[in-house]
Amino acid sequence: MMLDPARSYDLIGDVHGCARTLQRLLDQLGYRQQGGVWRHPQRMALFLGDIVDRGPRVREALHLVHGMVEAGQAQCIMGNHEFYALGWSTPAAPGSGKHFVREHTPRHARLIRQTLEQFEDYPADWRDFLQWFHELPLVIDAGRFRMVHACWDSELIATLRSTYPEARIDQSFVQASAVPGSFASRVINRLLRGTDMRLPDGLTLTSDDGFTRGSFRTKFWEEDPQTYGDIVFQPDALPEWVARTPLSDAEKNELLRYGEQEPMLFVGHYWRSGRPAPIRPNLACLDYSAVLFGKLVAYRLDQETRLDPRKFVWVDVDRPEALR
Repeated sequence: MMLDPARSYDLIGDVHGCARTLQRLLDQLGYRQQGGVWRHPQRMALFLGDIVDRGPRVREALHLVHGMVEAGQAQCIMGNHEFYALGWSTPAAPGSGKHFVREHTPRHARLIRQTLEQFEDYPADWRDFLQWFHELPLVIDAGRFRMVHACWDSELIATLRSTYPEARIDQSFVQASAVPGSFASRVINRLLRGTDMRLPDGLTLTSDDGFTRGSFRTKFWEEDPQTYGDIVFQPDALPEWVARTPLSDAEKNELLRYGEQEPMLFVGHYWRSGRPAPIRPNLACLDYSAVLFGKLVAYRLDQETRLDPRKFVWVDVDRPEALR
């Protein structure tokens, strides 16, 4: 998908149903509501996915973003939570032994609960949005900058585009993703969830959100990592003894590396905290935990080819977001 190289863009991180905060951010960026759509005379908004789940106003946020996209005022890529919604709602392929692509387990139900509750009285709306999710590309490559929800893997993306030139997936792809180890499964896990590594010695960790995991999220850009601590990229720290554990040569070879000379890359997904800033001159994460009362963050992109720390813009999410 190509974007107008002469236009300026505002890239926006994970919204997760924080519609009122999104309105505040758009207002701060100079967008104004006209005819029910947020518009800017010179700029376009680019959303990094995860509009749904967890937050208090998912339906309102979806209508806002969808309205901007339909009016040519925004683009939006797919996040893992939009894909989870498709998987929850898509029947599994015959013979798979499953009822749905994303099985209706208590853990999966917990993640999508707020979204489904907010659409209980609007089933037609929900069906329309599920159809729209199929239209969201997994990636956008604009030449001098790129967008993906979690991780850019050039090889996987090139193979994906050989069948899906605009990186938009269909129901058969969603169904195929339920098969462990399939190409579709690898694409979804890598592009929408990122890279990870197994913890040593069968160790498991329970994160702050209550999920027990046997792996941890890893950086996909570190040039010369030596220990587990050098590559961890998630809100929950590793135990100190794990962080000090040296990486084996085999583990180092498994790591993906997004080079420093590659185009600027924008991702969401990773629940960062603190003051928004570039990770590297060509890499920025714009997810600063808005739905956990962090920050909803944008980057104001003009014609630069390397990130400018002064061009991050954000609004703090206050607790009344969930009360008003």
